[in-house]
Amino acid sequence: MYRQVLDPLAGSLYWSALCAALPLLTMFVLLGVFRVRAQIAAVVSLALALTLAVLVWDMPVSQALSGAAEGGFYGLFPVLWILVNALWIYRLTEITGWFAVLRRSFRGVSTDQRVQGILIAFCFGALIEALAGFGAPVAITAVMLVAVGIAPLKAATVALVANTAPVAFGSMAVPLTTLAGVTGLPLDDLGAMAGRQTPLIAAFIPLVLVFLLDGRRGVKESWPVAVVAGLAFALAQFVSANFISVEVTDIIAGVVALVAVLAFLRVWQPAATTGAEAAAGADGTVREGALSEEKALSEEKAEGSALMAFAPYLIIVALFALTQLGPVKEWLGVHGLVQFTWPGLHVETTAGQPAGAMTFKLEHLKAAGTILLIAGLFTMALYRVGPGRAVKAYGATLHQLRWTFVTVTSVLALAWVMNLSGQTVTLGTALAQTGTAFALFSPVVGWLGVAVTGSDTSANSLFGVLQVTAAHQTGLDPVLLASANSTGGVLGKMLSPQNLAVAAASIGMAGSESVIFRKVLGWSLGMLAVFAVLIYLQSTPVLGWMTV
Repeated sequence: MYRQVLDPLAGSLYWSALCAALPLLTMFVLLGVFRVRAQIAAVVSLALALTLAVLVWDMPVSQALSGAAEGGFYGLFPVLWILVNALWIYRLTEITGWFAVLRRSFRGVSTDQRVQGILIAFCFGALIEALAGFGAPVAITAVMLVAVGIAPLKAATVALVANTAPVAFGSMAVPLTTLAGVTGLPLDDLGAMAGRQTPLIAAFIPLVLVFLLDGRRGVKESWPVAVVAGLAFALAQFVSANFISVEVTDIIAGVVALVAVLAFLRVWQPAATTGAEAAAGADGTVREGALSEEKALSEEKAEGSALMAFAPYLIIVALFALTQLGPVKEWLGVHGLVQFTWPGLHVETTAGQPAGAMTFKLEHLKAAGTILLIAGLFTMALYRVGPGRAVKAYGATLHQLRWTFVTVTSVLALAWVMNLSGQTVTLGTALAQTGTAFALFSPVVGWLGVAVTGSDTSANSLFGVLQVTAAHQTGLDPVLLASANSTGGVLGKMLSPQNLAVAAASIGMAGSESVIFRKVLGWSLGMLAVFAVLIYLQSTPVLGWMTV
């Protein structure tokens, strides 16, 4: 039996925390400073985490390797299982010509890429996050953004930044449901508090997306539609989380924002449509003007109904919605879950409780990747793609993702090693020693958890109890800090190596993770700093009236 220790290095919590931060710092420095390929950065950081787990935290070698294997398998299923099937569906639309029809259909709504970015990444992405999560929104919306002619690197950046505000309520509010389960706090209270925090992020995200797509000029020319989208989503998210249902918050917010934007576009359009027909250069920059010859040719041949072009994505939404119906959800909960203790792991937390990460949950039937596979089969039938052609497309998708497999499995192995050895808890506990000022660092803990694991649900499982314990020790509101763990965590999702790999693979540029990382790093840290101040003020009389 291995029992986690908080301060293994010279009995000092702070020196131990600094040591625990080394694998993450190494990965971020390799990606952001030295521009090392993501798969190399991930493997190097994993090796460092294993070394620290064995030599500093005194974790048995066999258990450290077993924990890495568990994390790697989680990287394969469900994470890569989602990405492979999402990109397979995209490839089916591409080889049948419906991808060009989809592009034409979006351009029929608006020829302005800034508007298209809001509709696809923000509104439609929120709906996918509400039903699926686990990287599916980034994988799907990045492809769709490229479909309308947005440069691949910009498409990946916009998809990642947009996938923030809906995450806390994603997958039918699984992150908050998990948080309620581990902390014992009422789900309605946590949801209501999160509904008074994330809308403040959501209100500004569309403006950020417009800036990413077209700089200051874009904000100046298209701010009205960005404001309508942000405020509609924020208001709907607040109302649903506080007065309707926590579980359907993102569905309501996504639909309201989509309807509001489409209605607004009937009475207003940007004076100048920018980048409507931009083609991406080899370096990912956008050059204005005519479509490339290849795209122009596909536009000419893009014949067919918009409904057929959107059909795969409508099928995806319908299937995910079906899995949330009472009887179906109950049946999948019973028959679609295999749960077991991972072999070779015998880990106790510092409190002497079995570590939650030892239990592996394999949701083979209800997994988002499985639903996407079924949607792909329906797409095959709808577009009359033969088995041989479909299998060939699947093989091409696997080949495209070969390095992404290395990156994602290594990153998740790193996360599991850090969690099981106690390195992550050491980091979080060190931040919790700041007294009442911990309110300022509370969202940073959540941000750290999501940056490591790529999942708000995992971050809540990891640090939820820590937040409540710190709240009791410092006299702060446990509901405020617990919800801040989830809502602050969403800001770390855009730079999680796992999600960077998903974004890079989706745009067909595996290996460009370091470039994308540098593009999103400033936004993640900047929004985190502002959000941390908000949480701190909510813990004081200044904004205390906002708390539940």
